[in-house]
Amino acid sequence: MRRFFITSIAILLASSAISQIRINGKDVNPLYKLIAAEDSIANLYVEPVDENKLVEDGIRGMLEKLDPHSSYTTAKETKALTEPLQGSFEGIGVQFNMIQDTLLVIQPVVNGPSEKVGILAGDRIVAVNDTAIAGVKMEREEIMRRLRGKKGTKVRLEIVRRGIKDRLYFTVTRDKIPVKTIDAVYMIRPEVGYIRIGSFGATTYDEFMAGVDSLKRNGMKDLILDLQDNGGGYMLAAIRIANEFLQRNDLIVYTQGRRANSEGYRARGNGKLLTGKVFVLINEYSASASEIVTGALQDQDRAQVVGRRSFGKGLVQRPIVFRDGSMIRLTIAHYYTPSGRCIQKPYEKGDRKSYAEDIENRFKHGELYSADSIHLSDSLKYYTLRRHRVVYGGGGIMPDFFVPLDTAQYTPFHRQIAAKSIIINANLKYIDNNRRQLKKKYPTFKDFDANFDIPQSVIDEMLKEAEKQKIKPKTPEELKQTLPMLRQQMKALVARDLWDMTEYFQIMNRSNHIVQKAVELVGE
Repeated sequence: MRRFFITSIAILLASSAISQIRINGKDVNPLYKLIAAEDSIANLYVEPVDENKLVEDGIRGMLEKLDPHSSYTTAKETKALTEPLQGSFEGIGVQFNMIQDTLLVIQPVVNGPSEKVGILAGDRIVAVNDTAIAGVKMEREEIMRRLRGKKGTKVRLEIVRRGIKDRLYFTVTRDKIPVKTIDAVYMIRPEVGYIRIGSFGATTYDEFMAGVDSLKRNGMKDLILDLQDNGGGYMLAAIRIANEFLQRNDLIVYTQGRRANSEGYRARGNGKLLTGKVFVLINEYSASASEIVTGALQDQDRAQVVGRRSFGKGLVQRPIVFRDGSMIRLTIAHYYTPSGRCIQKPYEKGDRKSYAEDIENRFKHGELYSADSIHLSDSLKYYTLRRHRVVYGGGGIMPDFFVPLDTAQYTPFHRQIAAKSIIINANLKYIDNNRRQLKKKYPTFKDFDANFDIPQSVIDEMLKEAEKQKIKPKTPEELKQTLPMLRQQMKALVARDLWDMTEYFQIMNRSNHIVQKAVELVGE
């Protein structure tokens, strides 16, 4: 009865007295109207409602009418989104994949809790704390939930190991597990280093500088910085990396918003990469923090940009965290490059569908295949700050050297068998059966790279599985065109599982046209 009375009062207030209340000179009626509406639905609606969900749906509804990047996440979603950026999570420390409904350890994290107790690559985890996780069709998320836990807690693992008849049992003490954001670091040519950044997180700068130091010890003079497919992350990580290339007081990026004060970030001039050629690689999936780095180095004439127009995500989000761990990421400003280009591509408020289809539209309009298909107005023309070269605004970063997308590189047949997990499953099976022999035969990646080819029997088995799933190449020519890239991809996956991602990219980059264009340019 009391609750009903409060609700009735709220409704009356919303329709009368509250309309007269003003705070800081502004009518606050909309806020009270929202409160009254929620309270009315929760207490008067014909059926019970979940108030938490009601409020969350209301928040989402408001944000959906704004820009495409303002968003709401629940506490669980927020944790999943922020963990990779924060640089660590707490767990047992293994890279794994699922093969035939069983968790297969690809690699234990070096010096991680699993490696310390003797868990090896190739081990199968079949039970966690005496609960079976193999052969029971348990969801991947549920398996991860059982393996992860607070630092210092213990978990008992039951393991099947090839060549050992009895099952093995290990008690692992969970710990902080680092999340790497640098995908690859290696000398791609004499005196030319290569670094690929997968995302910008809390540890990216330290990882990057460790990579730079390693490359310099190996004689690096010039650098290829690969930001292809890098969707962004922490702005400050991007600013710290851009600082390494720029002279003192060089502008890196600035922000402008309706309420947020304009703020600029400048280089301190104490970087380790102030000399030497630099090429930054981008494509249509390079966004946000990666566009900050690219725009800064291009506008300051410190680097030349190779690839295709970047995504165009230049909205500044402020996180607003609620007590239950949920969060709003609210857009408060735009990012601008040093020459004054707004990184954000155009959008209509509330029209998320068109925004989401932008990349597909670039395909349809031919922009990804030909630079001539990109029509830019003179009003979008800007100039770099030192050499006064023409660069273009309008959303995203336009490269200095355009590299078209090669749709013939991966045939429809190749894409189909990849989508059906035939390639990854064949790789897991092969590495599981041959890991020990491969390690013995190829003690170093150099030996492996020079002498290893994926056996024809593995290819035949993949083709047989594809046929079983009614996937066939349309013509003998399509199969012939598919096989070279398929062999290369399989070799790269085996290298990844025997060593790490650096070795994977050393192999795959040989057919990456953007990387190869940069290698060509750095030699000129």
